[in-house]
Formats: sequence, structure tokens, C-alpha cells
Amino acid sequence: MAKQSMIQKELKREKLIKKYEKKRKLIKEILRNTNDFNEIMLFQQKLQKIPLNSMKCRKRNRCWMTGRSRGVYRDFGLSRHVFREMSHSCLLPGIKKSSW
Repeated sequence: MAKQSMIQKELKREKLIKKYEKKRKLIKEILRNTNDFNEIMLFQQKLQKIPLNSMKCRKRNRCWMTGRSRGVYRDFGLSRHVFREMSHSCLLPGIKKSSW
């Protein structure tokens, strides 16, 4: 089980991403279309004032059961440990243990 503080921090990041998504896109679009150096510097400063945790690349995939951040399958949202336990107990439909 992951620390509760890490799970809460991740939830806070998700809220920040949603809150600042439109503002970030607008500033980046203006920067792409501008050639004036002073204007570029002004919008770069505005972009830097937006919180760092509002960037999409800061978000981390976590298991919805345990909160584990590593070894998470995107399709199921589960870590590899939980996925294995659930598949062995037949809780995931369509999943079979392979053997050859």
C-alpha cells in the first residue's frame, strides 16, 4: 500500500492539471504564433508563473487498489501484484494463465 500522502499529492496534481489546462494551451498557442521578442518574453514569464504540478508530464499512473506507482497496467489500472492475485482468483473476466 502506498503512503496516503503520495496518493493525495497525486489527486492534487490531477486537480491542478484540469484547472490550468486551458490557460496553458492558450499561452502556448500565442507563443507559437508570435514573432515579437518582447511579447515572447512576456508570455514565457506568464507560463513560468503557472504551478509546475499542473503539467501533464508530472502525473503518475497509480494502481486504484493499492496506490502503487510502478508496474501498473494501463488497461486495468492495476499494479502487477494485484493483477496477478485477481486473475488467479478469477476476478478478471477473460484473463487466463498461459502455460506451454
